[in-house]
Amino acid sequence: QVQLVESGGGLVQFGGSLRLSCAASGRTFSIYVMGWYRQAPGKERELVATINVSGTVNYADSNKGRFTISGDFAKNTVYLQMNSLKPEDTAVYFCYTYSYGSGKGYWGQGTQVTVSS
Repeated sequence: QVQLVESGGGLVQFGGSLRLSCAASGRTFSIYVMGWYRQAPGKERELVATINVSGTVNYADSNKGRFTISGDFAKNTVYLQMNSLKPEDTAVYFCYTYSYGSGKGYWGQGTQVTVSS
């Protein structure tokens, strides 16, 4: 099992910035990828960004140029720097990881990000 704990969410004004952090614990030796998804009220959960152990990153088109994902797989930690935030970025942000050892994905409990206009 892998446990994920997110931090860094909150309320920010339009155009502001936030940095989310996520730390994994437990059976982390076979973690291959870490990343972030988000879910707004009434909408499906969607990709924000991911990063794998090779450093390959993947962003949703809506976030490119505004969000930056980084990871430290030695510490099993992933970060999401969010700049130029918009009200449509308001959502619960979930940390995600995939372990090739267990063949399973794991989710954090989520952290609320609210952007006021």
